[in-house]
Amino acid sequence: MTQTIKLDIMSDPICPWCYIGKAHLDVALADHPNHPFVIEWHPFQLNPDMPAQGMDRRAYLEGKFGGKEGAVRAYAPVVEHAEKAGLKINFEAMQRTPNTLNAHRLIHWAGIEGRQTAAVAALFQAYFVDARDIGDAEVLADIADGIEMDAAVVTRLLDTDEDVQAIRDRDMHSRKMGISSVPTFIVGNQHAVPGAQPPELWANVIAELTGAQ
Repeated sequence: MTQTIKLDIMSDPICPWCYIGKAHLDVALADHPNHPFVIEWHPFQLNPDMPAQGMDRRAYLEGKFGGKEGAVRAYAPVVEHAEKAGLKINFEAMQRTPNTLNAHRLIHWAGIEGRQTAAVAALFQAYFVDARDIGDAEVLADIADGIEMDAAVVTRLLDTDEDVQAIRDRDMHSRKMGISSVPTFIVGNQHAVPGAQPPELWANVIAELTGAQ
């Protein structure tokens, strides 16, 4: 029997490289069903100072990249790598850039119910494909319902400060560890693997881990 190994993933639901990185990892895991990984997703906000209600995406892009042309240049490699990974990113339809604190709370609650990866996948789908505002409580409740969580409970929790500080503390802990960008994968509490690595890298990691046991 293969010994399990923890794979911790620092990620943000609005990070396109996290979306691509998950797709690459999924390919490797599907190709190696006997992989040793037990996966846990951890919060890391790309925009921790984003207003709670989010902001108009055009205003956000102009502030970050100096306008549409700068954003197009910045996102060109994202679009290229997403297409190679077989992913669609619907940048044109996105209206708002959300604060992801509540999305991270949903991921945390989903983890308690063993649905964490399903929550991450649903959030990526909602944001990058369906261009939904994943900072909106109704959208998050609908996503929860879609992965068989109790939407009414999620709605009630989102209306409180439950786990807000815990999410912020975990985010800060990752930064104190030296993590400054996502996705960052930590294998077996020891080896940090930054960036959206291709499936081949994960295949090699899995081969090393399983071959050594």
